[in-house]
Amino acid sequence: MKLQERAKKLKTDIPAVFLALKKRNTPWVAKIMAAIVVVYALSPVDLVPDFIPILGFLDDIIILPALIALTVKLIPKEIFEKCRAESEDLWANGKPRKWYYAIPFVLIWLAVIALIVAAIL
Repeated sequence: MKLQERAKKLKTDIPAVFLALKKRNTPWVAKIMAAIVVVYALSPVDLVPDFIPILGFLDDIIILPALIALTVKLIPKEIFEKCRAESEDLWANGKPRKWYYAIPFVLIWLAVIALIVAAIL
């Protein structure tokens, strides 16, 4: 599989993992791993910071796909296939239809910025 194909697959697998997290039939171990993957994927904090040359980007290239692969193995195949199909629908027309999932992250960043501004002033 080429790098471009893997990147496209990741684009649908991360939301599919998130959708599997909400499914009732997903085993609890897979739900815990899915939560870790989603938080790590959306978190601005990495295991290895991006400002460290080469290693910072290898972190995103190696750790995140490995976590996704492990999580996908823990989710029953039929559940994950349904979630993958749902996640492909999310990206119809080039952007996610369920943009409101970003609200908690935006609020957290606004709170962090407000705290930094308050500390400076």
